[in-house]
Amino acid sequence: MSTVSETTHNGAVAVGAPPAPTADDGLSPSQLAAKYGLSVSGARPGLAEYTRQLWGRRHFINEFAKARTAAQYTQARLGQLWQVMTPLLNAAVYYLIFGVLIGTRKGVDNFIAFLVTGIFIFTFTQTSVLSGVRAVAGNLGLIRALHFPRASMPIAFTLMQLQQLMMSMFVLVAIVLMTGEVPDASWLLIIPALITQWIFNTGLAMIVARLGSKMTDLAQLMPFILRTWMYTSGVMYSIENLTAHAPHYVRILLDINPAAVYIDLARFALIDSVTSSQLPPHVWISAVAWAVLVGVGGYIYFWKAEEQYGRG
Repeated sequence: MSTVSETTHNGAVAVGAPPAPTADDGLSPSQLAAKYGLSVSGARPGLAEYTRQLWGRRHFINEFAKARTAAQYTQARLGQLWQVMTPLLNAAVYYLIFGVLIGTRKGVDNFIAFLVTGIFIFTFTQTSVLSGVRAVAGNLGLIRALHFPRASMPIAFTLMQLQQLMMSMFVLVAIVLMTGEVPDASWLLIIPALITQWIFNTGLAMIVARLGSKMTDLAQLMPFILRTWMYTSGVMYSIENLTAHAPHYVRILLDINPAAVYIDLARFALIDSVTSSQLPPHVWISAVAWAVLVGVGGYIYFWKAEEQYGRG
C-alpha cells in the first residue's frame, strides 16, 4: 500500500496514511457514463422515443415536401405541369407499342382508362423508390448540419410523391370520364387503396434509403430494377388474359405482386368493366398485408442504422 509524504515547516518529512478510495475508483468509462446519465453523442434512441421525435417533426416533413415539390421543376418552362405530362406521355408511348403493335388491348374493355390508371399508380411507387434511394445520400449536408430523425427524409420524399399524385388524379379522373366511365360509390375505394399504397411506398423508400446510403451505385441500378418490376405488374396488359394458359403458380406470383395489387384496386374503383370477379382472391387483405409488412418492416430496418447516416 502506498503512503503519502509531505514536508513540514522545519524540513522534516512526515509520512501519512494513503488517501481514502472514492466510490468511482475502479469504474470503466462506460460504467461512469452510465452512473452519471451520460450517453454517446448521436446514439440511436429507442423505437418508441424515435417515433415520438419523428411525430414532433411532422411540420418540418410537410414543409420540406412542399418546398421540394415547388423546386423540382423550377428550371423547366412548364414547371409542375410535367408532373402530369410525364405519365401521360408514357401512356401514349405504351399505348402505341403495347396496345397497338403488340395487341395487349385485345380482350380489355376501355383499354385507355385501363392503361392510364396502371401507369399513374405504378408511377407513384416508381418515383417514391427513386427519390427514396437518394433520400440520405443526396442530403448529407442537411443531415450532418442538423439533428433530427433521419427517417424524416424518406418520409418527406414519399409525401412529396403523394402530393404530386393528388394533382395528377384530376387528370386521371378526367381521362376516365372521357372514356365513358360514370362516377359511382365505388370510386371512393380509391382512397383506402392509395393510403395503403403510400404506406407501402414509404416503407420501401426507407429500405432503399438505408441501402443507398452505403451503396451509392444503387441509384444507377434502380431504374433497371423498376422497369423490370413494371413489366411484371400488369401495367400495360391484363394479367388475367396473359396467364389464361400459364401454370397456376405463375398467375399467383403475378397476382400477389404488390404493385399489381394496388393497380388492380385502383382499376376496380374507377373502371366499371373491372369487376370483383376479375380481382385476385383476398386482394384487399394483400394490400393491407403488404402495407403493414413493408411499411413497419422498412421503418424498423431504417431505424436500426440511424446513428450511421451522415458518417464516414
